[in-house]
Amino acid sequence: MSATRQTPTTAVVVGNPKPQSRTLSAATYVVRELTGSDPDLVVDLATLGTSILDWSDPAVAELVVQVGDADLVVVASPTYKAAYTGLLKLFLDRFAGGTGLSGVAVPLMLGGSPAHSLAPELALRPVLTEIGGTVPGRGLYVVDAQYDDPTAYADWLAATAPVVAALLAARA
Repeated sequence: MSATRQTPTTAVVVGNPKPQSRTLSAATYVVRELTGSDPDLVVDLATLGTSILDWSDPAVAELVVQVGDADLVVVASPTYKAAYTGLLKLFLDRFAGGTGLSGVAVPLMLGGSPAHSLAPELALRPVLTEIGGTVPGRGLYVVDAQYDDPTAYADWLAATAPVVAALLAARA
């Protein structure tokens, strides 16, 4: 982030195989609540088609750079077999080998019941940390049926928003 920039750059990466999903809505909501603004970049991986499989695709390579440079990125996925989707894995694999996240990374997962509520911590958080993200607090899990209910996010936001604000202020 340049010295003259006052607002953080924000991104959302969504690994739901369905475009314009509830997962995307949830991730966008989290960015809005953390920063007061819509994300600067939205990467809805379902819309990339087969280009996500082509490691030489320049458009996907540029998305990796933009996500890596973001001050805040919410990485979201539905919970599949207690883990994030293969689609998201395909994208995150691009950050190996020195191209990593440079900012705050929030792991967000949606699932059918509270039974998989540890999935963001056990499956997604370690990957985001390994590729350079600073994960503030615990990962966020939201029951899919409550994705549009602000109370589903309230406790997490109360605990995590001040940490995110401090980390973003330090990056400025």
